[in-house]
Amino acid sequence: MPDNTSPKNAIEVRGLRKVYGGSKEMPPHEALKAVDLDIPQGSFFGLLGPNGAGKSTFINILAGLVNKSAGSASVWGFDIDKHPRNASAAIGVVPQEIVFDAFFTPREALELQAGMYGVPKAERRTEEILAAVGLLDKADAYARTLSGGMKRRLLVAKAMVHSPPILVLDEPTAGVDIALRQQLWDYVQELNEAGVTVVLTTHYLEEAEALCDRIAIINKGQVVANEETPTLLRRIDEKELDFVVDKALTTVPDELAGFRVELTGSNRFSVHYSPEVDQVNRVLDAVRAAGLHIVDLSTSEADLEDIFMQLTNEAAAEQAAGEA
Repeated sequence: MPDNTSPKNAIEVRGLRKVYGGSKEMPPHEALKAVDLDIPQGSFFGLLGPNGAGKSTFINILAGLVNKSAGSASVWGFDIDKHPRNASAAIGVVPQEIVFDAFFTPREALELQAGMYGVPKAERRTEEILAAVGLLDKADAYARTLSGGMKRRLLVAKAMVHSPPILVLDEPTAGVDIALRQQLWDYVQELNEAGVTVVLTTHYLEEAEALCDRIAIINKGQVVANEETPTLLRRIDEKELDFVVDKALTTVPDELAGFRVELTGSNRFSVHYSPEVDQVNRVLDAVRAAGLHIVDLSTSEADLEDIFMQLTNEAAAEQAAGEA
């Protein structure tokens, strides 16, 4: 049996592939295409990608809910084929779909889940977990009476009952209001600081940028990026200067023709530039040379959403070119 005390990587996959269909009624669809991915132990790892990219398939394979077509995967040092029960016990998954038993209360649901994982009654943390996800006051209400956001938080609570070393959150804050979302993240960050590896998929890119120390982007079943968050944010070496000037513009002045300029209003425009190629002073000199007086000026840098869109668009273009 593998040593699961302190694996270097909480999750390791090699050549992971999943093909759905393959019959006359359903042509084959390759959801995962030979994915190689390591998720470091103790990390707060973001797994991002557009709808249909393969994120949920990846998670469901790790959780033992979907059978892979090829490749290997291990969870906390346990191969999911050779040691499925150990692998399953090492991971807590919050699914994207809201699935619950309408006739159980949150307290009963957590107690039942803990029993299924063999957690002794003396070691159960039902009250603590319900409080952490903001459901303690609803502990004895039937789950069917909970709001959509509360039901999603109940799924998060259920994933935590057996204190897994890996917590996978698949779109956990969809439908959750801002205040409770922050409460949830505070608790998850505490878990991460205590050593729990957290894997997050989310459409809130600002969440991933703020929370994750490492991010992988998957598109059409392939990993197109996998880097530490600060490194990934530097992938687009572009800044933007936003100008408000004293004259109305209908065309870009000739003095600014060497830059990428976008007119954003009658007297507003943006200049996109690479700080490694163009200095801010060159941009400002060109604006003054055009006879424009600067009324206001602001600057911004590329964020995770810019990188996400660039990488997924590039991957789609490459795949289309390869299929042509």
